Amino acid sequence: MKVEILYFEGCPSHEAATKILREVLAEREAEYEVELVEVNSDEEARRRRFPGSPTIRVDGRDLFPVAEQSAWALGCRMYVTPEGLKGYPTTEMIREALAR
Repeated sequence: MKVEILYFEGCPSHEAATKILREVLAEREAEYEVELVEVNSDEEARRRRFPGSPTIRVDGRDLFPVAEQSAWALGCRMYVTPEGLKGYPTTEMIREALAR
């Protein structure tokens, strides 16, 4: 299983998302390497279909799919959590998404 976190330099949320993702993967008692993929430009964001930072992908699929966009660009991503909008998904959200 290939696990990636796409982010841009200066994203205030990618470290928290990385920490939570690694904790959830460790619960599964399997070795998964989390690759951090820095997205550096709007052009690269378009090429990677990057909906914002942080984006978690497993085997190339977004754990939290978004609608097709006409303009992919660098920016922060927001997640709808039980606590309201946050810059990263909760532990339970990641657990549920990985279970699907």
